[in-house]
Amino acid sequence: MKHRFARLAPRVRRPDRYQVVQSLKAAAAASIAWAVTGWWLAAPMALMAPWAAVALVQGTVYRSMRTAAQLFLMITAGTLLAAGAALLTDDTMTALLIALPPAVLLGNWAPVGGQGLYAPTTALFVLAYGSYSLPAVGHRLLETAVGAAVGIAVNALVLPPVHSLHVNRLACALPRDCARLLRDLGDGIREDYDEERAEQWYRTAAEMLGALSELRIARGWASESFRFNPGRRLRRGAPAPSDAWDVLWARVGDRLLTLTLTLWETASEHRGLPRPPRRALDGLGVLLTAAAGACAIDQAIMEHGPDEERRGRRSAHLAEAHRALAGLKKLLEGPGPGTGASLGSLVAGCQALLDDLAPDERGSAVGHL
Repeated sequence: MKHRFARLAPRVRRPDRYQVVQSLKAAAAASIAWAVTGWWLAAPMALMAPWAAVALVQGTVYRSMRTAAQLFLMITAGTLLAAGAALLTDDTMTALLIALPPAVLLGNWAPVGGQGLYAPTTALFVLAYGSYSLPAVGHRLLETAVGAAVGIAVNALVLPPVHSLHVNRLACALPRDCARLLRDLGDGIREDYDEERAEQWYRTAAEMLGALSELRIARGWASESFRFNPGRRLRRGAPAPSDAWDVLWARVGDRLLTLTLTLWETASEHRGLPRPPRRALDGLGVLLTAAAGACAIDQAIMEHGPDEERRGRRSAHLAEAHRALAGLKKLLEGPGPGTGASLGSLVAGCQALLDDLAPDERGSAVGHL
């Protein structure tokens, strides 16, 4: 049992600030909704208000408003179906058999996402409580409306969520992860890397492309979080880089995926692609280490802004990488056909990588901030 908990522990992360704040807001919204409907309005089924309030403290204010419309529509449909079936049959079990199929069908068919579950569950609540007279139905819809209003108000007025900081963190992670992989490649190539290590390089490069997908999703959340958000001008945060930043690092990620795949194939016993000669691998290690330095400075520029000192160090790293690339191109004339194929693939990939990182008129990592 102890070992099972030890394996589970790395997967369990501490909740971040956003999760804690949203949880506290949901609890506060539920308490306010309960107080308004249960104490002030003396509603017969005050549960509906806090239930709706908790559901509507969403990740963005816009999403709270959109979800409110969907939730109210589903709760209204479930309430009316259950009340109509109960009044028609005057028997709870028969009413359940009549009301639930269309309620479930409506929840699955209507374009309301996860809110479709509220239609059948509301129907169950109505029939379980046995309160389906016209005044009871009116109270239930009023309580839902109050809870929805409270949930939206709390989410919009108390630290309304803005997700731009998450975009910045993910954007900074791209050059940082590229630098880390390039540095590992540069060190490993100058050693006798084996198939297992080369495979790990390839898997790491593939994971970086997954991080780009996560960044695109985060950009969508950030854009949505500014819609109908009254606190967006009051929240501090650094401006996110443009979409060109994502395109650039997607290209760099593709280059790394190609390079690591070639290295993996040269290390595999099941492939006919021989390793480049030791002199070429040493030069390749110098090139990749220098490119890692340029990526690391891109991360620093992203976090702290550009200055002449950082730009100068970045140019120096790229100049060193180009000198190593020129040396590798000279070696292409020497090796045999098999070795030349592997070295040529690596040289072509490095040339494309440096072209993507180069600060010229086509744009660079620095220019896409």
